[in-house]
Amino acid sequence: MKNLLKTLCAIPAVSGREDKLREFVIEQIKGYAEYSVDQNGNLICFKKGKKPAVKKVMVDAHLDEVGIIASFITSDGFVKFQTVGGIDTAVMLGRRVVFENDVLGVVCLKPVHMLSSDEKKVMPKVENLYIDIGCESKAEAEEKISVGDTAVFYSEPEFLGDNILARAIDDRAGVACLITLLKEEAEFDFYATFTFGEEIGLRGAKTAAYTVSPDAAVILEATTAADLYGIAEDKKVCVLGGGPAISFMDRSTLYNKKLFDYANALNFKHQVKEYVSGGNNAGAVHLSKSGVPTLTVSLPCRYIHSPSCLANVGDLNDMYAFAKEVIVSLCGGKVL
Repeated sequence: MKNLLKTLCAIPAVSGREDKLREFVIEQIKGYAEYSVDQNGNLICFKKGKKPAVKKVMVDAHLDEVGIIASFITSDGFVKFQTVGGIDTAVMLGRRVVFENDVLGVVCLKPVHMLSSDEKKVMPKVENLYIDIGCESKAEAEEKISVGDTAVFYSEPEFLGDNILARAIDDRAGVACLITLLKEEAEFDFYATFTFGEEIGLRGAKTAAYTVSPDAAVILEATTAADLYGIAEDKKVCVLGGGPAISFMDRSTLYNKKLFDYANALNFKHQVKEYVSGGNNAGAVHLSKSGVPTLTVSLPCRYIHSPSCLANVGDLNDMYAFAKEVIVSLCGGKVL
């Protein structure tokens, strides 16, 4: 599965521009599951199992990643931009980016020797940054870039021992697990959704869950691992090598206690997220229609939403095994 993850991380899919990745997923799962694409761009799949499910289960992974979008082109050919999703300004400075049409650029700020004393003390705001694409005029730049074009960090996936270094591990880890689940024989019928717009809060999973109308849901995600030098023990969230992380609460969901307790008691390698922060598609799914008991299973990831996310391949395999056990139990009516 690590090579699948590497391939997925190389495909650009900024929120709202998930088409290329969605088409790749369709090619992967074609012949293994029935599928359709809704008007928002969600890919909704039905996997036929060996037995009908006692409970209808939806397994979700979001297709989109954070990125940038061109917002203005200056008279001297520089591209102003806005972020799509949450990106720390610190990880953008001096980074190369690549637009949808393969135009390369670099995120820049005025030279340090031209900064005032006050400017040197604070992190610059996005509105003070620009992208240099090597043009000398607005007309020349407009031949390459249009306002509304999106770009991602120019970053080639690499393996560092037992780890993978790549952009967009959030949420290509979930996508890789879900593709693998669909391509293997299933014990029970289940639904799989590859959804749009999670990174900007649009929650394509909201409409996907309304369509599927599940009895329970499992969200496959990536989450911050802050197991780093200088971080307090109670702020590390989760650690690389500790297996997938499950959540009892985040900023958008208070998870179903019965489902959480069941998952936490499983004799599969996993860990509990020990810091309440962020949110994911569970926030939309668990509130769909009359309510959906939901569990999030996440891959620990250092430097998330950056050009160089770092995750452990062993954790990815453990995430798949853990999620599969939860899905089978939910479909078989053993939990709820």
